[in-house]
Amino acid sequence: MSSCNTLPIASPPTNNSGAMSGQIDESTDERLIQSTLAGDDEAFAELVRRHKRKVFGIAVRFARNDAELADICQEIFVKAYQKLKSFRGEAPFEHWVSRIAVRSCYDFLRATKHDRENVSLDGIDVGADDNRDVQHASELLQWAMTRLHDDDRLVITLLELEERSVRETAELTGWSEANVKVRAFRARQALKKILEAHHER
Repeated sequence: MSSCNTLPIASPPTNNSGAMSGQIDESTDERLIQSTLAGDDEAFAELVRRHKRKVFGIAVRFARNDAELADICQEIFVKAYQKLKSFRGEAPFEHWVSRIAVRSCYDFLRATKHDRENVSLDGIDVGADDNRDVQHASELLQWAMTRLHDDDRLVITLLELEERSVRETAELTGWSEANVKVRAFRARQALKKILEAHHER
């Protein structure tokens, strides 16, 4: 398998792929994985094309701008490429890569923790215009989320923002369902305290 520096992740799909592309499109994820492990980078590019929307949907919750989003998605697929030999097919590839995505986002939160803690409310419009209430509430929530511990933000994002079940969250994070429930309770309490402290100012 070629080095990660030659991953075909950023290459846009073309319209002149010919018969070979048609054959790849009809392949199952498992066959594409086998082909990738045999050295076919175009097979991995097809896996990326199939699952990039799912990965994007997870990563966009944690990125603060387009540059961070691109970096996170790139990192997720690099890790998937590196770990591909460990894929056992016990769950669909989409679920497998989703777990990598969640853990990569968690690593990203930890790596950028200092930057996020320095975010202020100065740029948020707190005017009384009713037409801006929804936008203000969204901005305030995003600000409050940056003040949470990494674990708290992760569990709130998965359970509340993405509306995943406790079971799904447990599978994606590797935590037990009981642990997810405990973390969720603590995270909601922490978020509530942050928002209450802001309103008391």
